[in-house]
Amino acid sequence: MYQFKKRGSILVFLVAYMVLILTATAVNAEKKTFVNGIDADYPPHAFIDEKGNPKGFDVEALDWIADEMGFEIKHQPTAWDGIIPALLAKKIDMVFSGMSITPERMEKVNFSNPYWEIDQALCVREDSNLDIINALCGKNNYTVGSQRGCTAAIWIEDNLVNTGIISKDNLSLYEGFSLAVADLVNGRIDSAMMDDVMVEDAIRKGQPIKIVGTIRTGESYGVAVRKEDEELLELVNEGLKRIMRSPKWEELKIKYFQSE
Repeated sequence: MYQFKKRGSILVFLVAYMVLILTATAVNAEKKTFVNGIDADYPPHAFIDEKGNPKGFDVEALDWIADEMGFEIKHQPTAWDGIIPALLAKKIDMVFSGMSITPERMEKVNFSNPYWEIDQALCVREDSNLDIINALCGKNNYTVGSQRGCTAAIWIEDNLVNTGIISKDNLSLYEGFSLAVADLVNGRIDSAMMDDVMVEDAIRKGQPIKIVGTIRTGESYGVAVRKEDEELLELVNEGLKRIMRSPKWEELKIKYFQSE
């Protein structure tokens, strides 16, 4: 009788153990993987480090959110001027990479709740005497650079080129802001405009440039998803809510905005 009870207990234990293993396996099998499109040249929010790994404030924030919310994430560098078409074509699942929420973009995609605010900053070389008015007035044929497809470039085109204040030839567009900074430092352009966080990051890292003025655009960053992906949007919003209430948020702010 004792042997029967003992064997029965072992059998019950083994069955319970197998159920636990199968349940864990099923949970892991259901864990979804999403692809996040990032600008590979957008420090401090997103960039590729010297080892070829995605890094940045947004990258680490999304990694934390993925772990917290129970999904896997892959960060895929994508050309910025084609990143929304890539999202709509389902080559990526979201854009968590310093994307400003604009009415034009909202016609095509949905955005998460805002998580960051920025303005547009104009920078010149450290030894330049230009101020923001002289740099952008066009009277002396000064050139300005920016990243193709970003809101700084759109602002310049809408407010300066299309109004005739500067010639289209005086606007140089680049694949990434670091290329614009390189041309600015080397004297190929006279000024460059970009989100203030990027310009400030370049200055912290020792680039010989300075900010001479800021355009108060009051933009907010959000995570872009396809309009039909309502569940994903809810997942991202809940993840943003949790990380912004956690110590991790302040830790990332110190790491990427105050560490240099």
